[in-house]
Amino acid sequence: MERLSIAQIISKIKAEETFHAVTDDYSFTLKIDRYVPYACAAIHDGHQFRKSLWDNCLHTEYERWYEEDPETKNMINLHPIVIAGCDSRFEYDLNRDPENAVFETAWGKELWKNRLSDSEKTMSLQKHSNFYKVVYALISKLEEKFNTCIVYDMHSYNWQRWDREVPTWNLGTSNIDNQRFGKIVETWRTALASIQLPHNIKPTARINNTFKGNGYFLKYITNNFNDTLVLATEIAKVYCEEYEYVIYPEVVAAVESQLQILLPQHADTFYKTFNS
Repeated sequence: MERLSIAQIISKIKAEETFHAVTDDYSFTLKIDRYVPYACAAIHDGHQFRKSLWDNCLHTEYERWYEEDPETKNMINLHPIVIAGCDSRFEYDLNRDPENAVFETAWGKELWKNRLSDSEKTMSLQKHSNFYKVVYALISKLEEKFNTCIVYDMHSYNWQRWDREVPTWNLGTSNIDNQRFGKIVETWRTALASIQLPHNIKPTARINNTFKGNGYFLKYITNNFNDTLVLATEIAKVYCEEYEYVIYPEVVAAVESQLQILLPQHADTFYKTFNS
């Protein structure tokens, strides 16, 4: 893996080079093993939290982990194109617009002992901006090369805090063109519902059951590109004990191995349907 500047990463994308890179500030990674008409993203996988913020933060390290999406990068990391956040969403949230990306409160609790300085906020927002410069370059190249593209936007959610039964998988589709893409969404829901997991975890998949797909990542791509579909795909945190801070690697591995088969099949169906 190379350490590259944003300009170098964008230059390599424009030249259709393959590479594994981390940004020079270590804020996110991007690997391109080959150029294909689909990409995977794990924008909330990151847990890094820069040291200059530690003493001012009211949330514990566990409280930050609880609201992040640990292991989502590992679930998709073997696919040809993967972009993933390294930093915690408590530093800046890549799934929120720039005006709201740096939290003042987080999940009902004040985040900072003292108001963030302008310099700290600017540093966080620059990372947010750099990420979207690369996203724009990446999707531009994929649409240019293939006419159309599909992005699998992987997230997780804390299922135990719901007071009703919730699905293992949820697709958020409220901000995509469902008239155009509804059938391919249902095909993806069906594929997710077929995933078999250890410990008798129910293989259920629903659309807009727990979350609606209101994230900025999906909206940004949808608003800037006419022929790219983003599927906001959330797995319940059945792969960990969310209250005990324990990951179940056998569940993560089961998800990863089955997505390695199902996801490219679905992407191929999408491409054959919409590359016209």
